[in-house]
Amino acid sequence: MSITIITDSASDLPVNYYKENNVTLLPLRVHLNDKEYLDQETISSKDVYAEIRKGAMPKTSQASPAALMELFEQVAQKNEPCLYIAFSSQLSGTYQTAMMVREEILEKYPDFEFEIIDSKCASLGQGLAVHHAVEFLKTNPSFTDFVAKVKEYCIHMEHIFTVDDLDFLAQGGRVSKASAFVGGLLNIKPLLHVEDGKLIPLEKLRGRKKVLRRMVDLMKERGEDLAHQTIAISHGDDEATAFALRDMIKEEFGCKSFLISMIGSAVGSHSGPGTIALFFLNKKL
Repeated sequence: MSITIITDSASDLPVNYYKENNVTLLPLRVHLNDKEYLDQETISSKDVYAEIRKGAMPKTSQASPAALMELFEQVAQKNEPCLYIAFSSQLSGTYQTAMMVREEILEKYPDFEFEIIDSKCASLGQGLAVHHAVEFLKTNPSFTDFVAKVKEYCIHMEHIFTVDDLDFLAQGGRVSKASAFVGGLLNIKPLLHVEDGKLIPLEKLRGRKKVLRRMVDLMKERGEDLAHQTIAISHGDDEATAFALRDMIKEEFGCKSFLISMIGSAVGSHSGPGTIALFFLNKKL
């Protein structure tokens, strides 16, 4: 059956991925230098990182209720089932607003099969769930089975990442200011993960190489059947390090399928340049 997949720009997939795979993209909003932009549409990640390096402090906001209403109504009028895979509700208000708009839509279109999943994921963790959904859709599942399977992908999605400077996350309220106290002069790098949709600091290590090695070790501890998975890596304008991590994972586990993409403006405005994030499933599904 034909099912419409919606996701928002926090999913950080390559821009061409959405069109090539018939995924409808909902852009989140970026506020930079007194102007508002639509992530992935009217501003690029490269531009945002360039401005951050000049000292700018971008802010982000969820899609407006009006934008959600317009998009959902367009899909409802197509009269086919729809699933929106949303950015973690612990990191954005987008999911809650979308749920309120959904109620209005269903009052107007009571026969519309429309579900919204709080992915509790971010960046390519959310994007990898979308990718799995796209692949599963090719098996022609029922809408009920499709929604259940995508929920399972989200539940078992691991996020392991490092940032150059935790101050970016602290300023946006994504981690506590106490957690952001990191010995920068000692080249101490934080390692974090996502737990129930929240960003949780895990460890602090000295030097980027040790952090990458530890990411691979955690992958070994948490992953299952890694060689046959699609592994995702997103980066804050640091493709060389993303490729280095990919090569380490190839050597360690024999993985062949990778999704590598730059972290978009909605997430990158809070994580900053130099972020490296790794995503995989912790259970064979």
